[in-house]
Amino acid sequence: MDIVGNVLPQVLKDEATEDKGEMARLQSFVGAIAVADLVKTTLGPKGMDKILKPTGPGQEMTHITVTNDGATILKSMYVENPAAKILIEISKTQDEEVGDGTTTVAVLAGELLREGEKLIQKRIHPQHVIAGWRIARDVALKTLRDISSENDIESQEFHNDLIKIARTTLSSKLITSDRDYFADLCVKAVLRLKGSSNLDYIQIIKLPGGTIRDSYLDDGFILKKQITIGCKRRIENAKILVANTAMDYDKIKIYGTKVKVNSMDKVAEIEAAEKEKMKHKVDKILKFQPTVFVNRQLIYNYPEQLLADSGVTVIEHADFEGMERVAAATGAEILSTFDAPERRDQVLGHCDLIEEIMIGEEKMIKFTGCKKNEACTIVLRGSSIHILDEVDRSIHDVLCVLITTVKNRRVVWGGGNSEMQMAAACEEEAKKVQGKQALAIEAYARALRQIPTIICDNGGYDSAELIQNFKVELQKGNLSSGLNMNDGTVGDMKELGIKECMRVKEQAVMAASEAAELIMRVDDIVKCAPRKRERA
Repeated sequence: MDIVGNVLPQVLKDEATEDKGEMARLQSFVGAIAVADLVKTTLGPKGMDKILKPTGPGQEMTHITVTNDGATILKSMYVENPAAKILIEISKTQDEEVGDGTTTVAVLAGELLREGEKLIQKRIHPQHVIAGWRIARDVALKTLRDISSENDIESQEFHNDLIKIARTTLSSKLITSDRDYFADLCVKAVLRLKGSSNLDYIQIIKLPGGTIRDSYLDDGFILKKQITIGCKRRIENAKILVANTAMDYDKIKIYGTKVKVNSMDKVAEIEAAEKEKMKHKVDKILKFQPTVFVNRQLIYNYPEQLLADSGVTVIEHADFEGMERVAAATGAEILSTFDAPERRDQVLGHCDLIEEIMIGEEKMIKFTGCKKNEACTIVLRGSSIHILDEVDRSIHDVLCVLITTVKNRRVVWGGGNSEMQMAAACEEEAKKVQGKQALAIEAYARALRQIPTIICDNGGYDSAELIQNFKVELQKGNLSSGLNMNDGTVGDMKELGIKECMRVKEQAVMAASEAAELIMRVDDIVKCAPRKRERA
């Protein structure tokens, strides 16, 4: 039938589907809230862990993951709901931007949508809800900046802030019982960077064995390789040439090439020519006058012998990441050709000492006193690879938060303090706003207050009583109040030394608000027809 007959022509393909209006919005809300509820129990210092186990044929014995890190959990999920995918993406972005708050951002977005769903059911248009949320977001961010404090980066107070932030971040991780030890270790590593945000200078090595407390910070860079046989095991005032070049002369690189000869003498001539070509390459390398040669690729016996005979220590088959770290730490350039020996001063890296050491049962190479002295290595020990992986994730989160704090320098009280103060400010703002937008602002405040409520619930405490006592303390003017999750009371964050990075909170509020707005706008979901496989 035509349009005149009040029936629209079919626009979509036969197997394509379309959900409109309330049905589309309901699908979006359900998917996003389900993802938020999944990670909600991991929030806070008393959060629970999740076991991530791959499924499918042949994967029963593959490596499982035990973690409470929101980004790790969400990244491992495969979901088809588009709104759920949006929450997973904002969690990834939070992890990349500031390194922590990945669970908070997903939970806050989910709580905003839960409140938004109630408003939609009251027949309030999504645009009014979004307009109210934007007002509330601006008020919340302004309040967050107003309650934050800042210290001079060279002062002892700022160093103490970093220690407190590291301890607070670690309080929700596996290593919470040793958080003082690891907080000090991470702060020392970050301060070595001298304001740089390049995490490549901080290497993390995981070695099964011992206990978590056996982990330590090593002054210098450690490469998980061994020095080649026949070379010196200790080199002082090393000049390092880092390269990514082929040193295997007896391979013909053109695939499918055939060489026909009529005698063994011809074969010997080919081998001699290849040998001469490799000697020429080694001579070029020696013109740079290095004392250590680090190569990404294998080095065969003949060039290795030539370099060793010339007094050059050889390190072969360095993985690409390790090679880039060596170059960054020692100030070297990675070369693939050796035609400009006059640039040796700009190309060669330098360090005071290179030596082979033993860590556990493994031999490694330690670079001490690198040209760029920011380099250091955190050696993690633990009883199993699962524990080491989780400790690695925890340390990485702390390092990212500390680097963000060094760049931003503004800190706020922890224990849910900032969320409660932002919620209170939003409620005050709602009293000044006319119309339906005031309801959306109040809903935003309730969503913010859900963060400390969930933290209480995860600890097994009475959240209703604690949150009410919390509100009373703030009303009395105790602006450093917060949740003490050790004994389930409202305590003074100043006395407990619980601080958080303001930038982490700011990013979480902005990202959660934008994601909730995006999902709230949805009124139509179109699923394309599946592509049919054509038979040959």
